[in-house]
Amino acid sequence: MARYSGPTCRLCRREGVRLYLKGERCSSAKCAIEKRPYPPGDTPQRRFRRRVSDYGTQLREKQKVRRIYGVLERQFRRYFAEAARRSGVTGEALLQLLEMRLDNVVWRLGLASSRAQARILITHGHFAVNDRQVSIPSYQVRPGDVVAVGESSRSLPPITAAASSAGGRRLPPWLQVEGDAMTAKVVSVPTRAEIDTQVQEGLVVEYYSR
Repeated sequence: MARYSGPTCRLCRREGVRLYLKGERCSSAKCAIEKRPYPPGDTPQRRFRRRVSDYGTQLREKQKVRRIYGVLERQFRRYFAEAARRSGVTGEALLQLLEMRLDNVVWRLGLASSRAQARILITHGHFAVNDRQVSIPSYQVRPGDVVAVGESSRSLPPITAAASSAGGRRLPPWLQVEGDAMTAKVVSVPTRAEIDTQVQEGLVVEYYSR
């Protein structure tokens, strides 16, 4: 499984916003954006003098979406191609594909502190979909699927810690907890209004439509 292995906080600094790639640390005073709110290798003075072109704006938005969901370029292109083939708004279809990834669903449910941690837990076989173990973070869930923590993994410290600290996280309406906090059902495909990721997906469409 290919993944980014460089400094995580560097990605947030490059985009100039919190991408919440490190869980609770991103909401604390330790966040790199608080200490150095400018791109790596840059200075505050140079940043304010720089003019960004339309292409640069589109590129940065595309990179931001990619990094939020932890997807590398080749896979992201495949997601966009699939979204373009679907009927409806391409940008919304792209976000729906990314939201329906199993690692994102696990994070949305509060069973991991970040999407990166969710990918690790899934790869190690701690989650099941419809009572079948799934170890592929990019697995696409569908309406009606039931996502659950494996029976032998319910007392795993990373999962219990994430579940206890996610009490204030809002559960999206397209997911529904069943029975206990370790099991949930995918109710529907999320609409754009139900996806709270602060991105301008139209710029991503413009980038790939050049």
